[in-house]
Amino acid sequence: MSDRLTTAATPPRLGAWLASGSITAAEIGSSYGTAFVVIDAEHGAIDDAGLNVVIPILRSRGQEVLVKVKAPTRESVQRPLDFGADGVIIPHVLGAEHAREVCGYAKFPPAGDRSLAAERALGYGALTPEWIAEQDARTRCYAMIEDATALDEIEEIVALDVVDGVFPGPSDLAIRRGRGCYSRSAEDFADLRRIADACAAASKDWILPAWHPLEQEFAVAHGAGGMVVANEYTALGRGFASLVEEARTRAEAAGR
Repeated sequence: MSDRLTTAATPPRLGAWLASGSITAAEIGSSYGTAFVVIDAEHGAIDDAGLNVVIPILRSRGQEVLVKVKAPTRESVQRPLDFGADGVIIPHVLGAEHAREVCGYAKFPPAGDRSLAAERALGYGALTPEWIAEQDARTRCYAMIEDATALDEIEEIVALDVVDGVFPGPSDLAIRRGRGCYSRSAEDFADLRRIADACAAASKDWILPAWHPLEQEFAVAHGAGGMVVANEYTALGRGFASLVEEARTRAEAAGR
């Protein structure tokens, strides 16, 4: 059984979401008790050069670093791992056979098809069979479930050895399932429940982007191993709004 699975005594680990590539944001975002950080390289403003800097900074601060990669391609999956990421989240997984291929880029042969690179992940040292085995054991590969066909094959996806867990994409999943915008509806939670049940049956981890209290309650109740609860841009917006509103209230009170 995965050591990432949650139990009643071990609630989901909490994570932050970073997208700008800002070193300052990385330092601040990892200062409030989170266990892991997701870096959004698919939709965020961070490039490979940024990942190469931010990943070691976050790891030096005790954070597990997961990168949501640009695309389900070999290069997109391998480069964050070469830079030292602890794992990858692979978007746009279409089904079980697709997951077998693209998640295999995170594991070395014979388990998968990751290519070797004598860089940071290797400690700039010599390659050994022990290092390969250790990398395959510690590197986490999460398949994103955001497509209707992936949900249809969720049980087959989580059964794959190259898949360590899944990361639902609730908004894309709602649209691709014909419901329009994600609204935390009964149907939305039914999809998440199917994912949670499949992961529990396969003893696989799952992480939920849980911005809302209802999502956080669901994650706890259904055994999520982790939940992302703080978004860099949302935190920045709320911080500015709060400070401006406090100053406005103070100024108006002083002017009376």
